[in-house]
Parts: sequence; C-alpha cells; structure tokens
Amino acid sequence: MTKLRIAFMGTPDFALVALKQLVGAGHDVVCVYSQPPRPAGRGQKETPSPVHGWAAEQGIEVRTPVSLKSDTEKQTFADLDLDVAVVAAYGLILPKAILDAPKYGCLNIHASLLPRWRGAAPIQRAILAGDTRTGVTIMQMDVGLDTGDMLLIRDIPITSETYANALHDDLADRGGDMIVEALEKLPVGQLVAVKQPEDGVTYAAKLERAEAKLDFADDAVALERKIRAFTPWPGAYFEFGKERIKVQAADVIDQSGSVGTILDDDLTIACGKGALRPTRIQRPGKSVMDTKEVLRGYHKLVCGVVLDQ
Repeated sequence: MTKLRIAFMGTPDFALVALKQLVGAGHDVVCVYSQPPRPAGRGQKETPSPVHGWAAEQGIEVRTPVSLKSDTEKQTFADLDLDVAVVAAYGLILPKAILDAPKYGCLNIHASLLPRWRGAAPIQRAILAGDTRTGVTIMQMDVGLDTGDMLLIRDIPITSETYANALHDDLADRGGDMIVEALEKLPVGQLVAVKQPEDGVTYAAKLERAEAKLDFADDAVALERKIRAFTPWPGAYFEFGKERIKVQAADVIDQSGSVGTILDDDLTIACGKGALRPTRIQRPGKSVMDTKEVLRGYHKLVCGVVLDQ
C-alpha cells in the first residue's frame, strides 16, 4: 500500500467511520476539516462534531472554517501539499481551488447509487421512495452537486424491514471499506472514472421537521416507509389533542374507513388507502414502548376516535 498524505473533510458519525478506517489503514491524515462546534444537549453547550472530537483525541489538527471561499482558506489548504482529500458529509461547498489543490483531487463518499439521490439526504429519500436498493459511490469531486465521475460503486438492498438508522450504519461501514480500497488503487492507476449517466438523476432534498407529521390521507404503504425513513430523526408522528405521539414502527393493514379514524382497539388507523397500525410509539416525556403496553395504561386512543389532521 502507498501511504498517502490526506486531508479528511467530514462532520457526522457517517464520516467518522471512514476517517477511522483511513487512519487504521496507515495513511497520513495530516488535517481534518469539520463543521464548527454547535450547541447541543439540554445545556446547549458548544459541542464539537463526532469527526472533530475523535480527530482531536488522536492529535490530528482540526480546522473548522465557516467557509472555504476566502483566498486565505484556499492558500492554507494548498499549503498542506496533499496527495488527496477525502470528503464525507462535510457540509460545505468546496471551491474549484480546493478541489484542484491535492495531487489526486478530492474524493467523495456518497451514500447512494449515483446519479440517483444526489444531495443532502440520500439514505432517507431512498427509503421514502420505495427503492429496493441503494449503496455507496466513491466519486471524483467537481464543482457540481454530486456530479463528478464515479470511481467505485457498491449496492445494498433495501427491504420492508430497513430502517434509516440501520441503513446509515451499513452504508457508513461500506463507505469506509470502499475509500480504503479506492486509495489503494488510486496511485497505481487502477481506478476507472465513469461519467454519471444523464438519465436517472434525482435530488435528495434536506429533511425538514415539518415532513415528519403523518398525514393519514396518504397511502398507508407510503406512511409506513416514512416511519422507517424518519427513524431516528426527525421521527414520524401524529397529533392527538395536545400530544405529539411519535411512531417508530408500524404495520400496513388491509382495512378501510374514514381517514384518520381509529378502527379497532389495536390502534389501526384508516388512511387514504389501507390502514396503518403503529406497533412502537412514544408519548411526550415517555420511553418508546410497544403500542399494546401504552394502550393498557392510556385509554383515550380507542376505536372510533378521529385523530387530528
């Protein structure tokens, strides 16, 4: 293996997996770029990102600029004299001067089968859309939004049991393995760059909290996918009176009725098509529990009640 001089650019847990893999593989990670510390927790204390925190513990220099557009930032990056930069869920746009500075440019770990689901939330959007497969693409970055040439691509199935949190972890592990493989092949010319096809381009818009509300006028199948896609964040929910009740798992039931009406004592809820039966729910201030346990002590969600729409 050729030991490469690397800058790693990433922020969340997804990216941290790849950073650990690169360090473990023996590459020289000379600098880490990450989003600045943000308020977190009940005390809203300034907290470094997962990538920042781990890199600092390893004694790796960490930089947290709010932008890379200034001439100063471009020059300090160029002064690192890199072989390559590895980017994973970083959160900042890289100007052309940054992309061109390393010897081999910048490689991105993207959690989709490009060109499908370019953008911010590919994992959740794939589940929401009912895709049966997704994966990881290692690509050569250019100035577009996830438009660069593909270098490696591996797929992972999405089933009716796939939740976003588990898929996230599987894709992070896959991405870490793939970037190590890519950097083994890169210096010896064994990576073949393939242009992304023009057909099949979709964009994975950033998740918004407002999307998490379950609209029972929708198809029950789509709502069940939303529950899996939005676990753990932002968490799908419905409203009942003043309560916001989160749903972490549900079954699709072949029943019908007036939209939003509870059809039985198992909390089966009529939808625009079919019905949804939440199996794991969480009341405000409570733990996530099996629905049957909640209903034993909470006697308001009964047959005939119409939920808020």
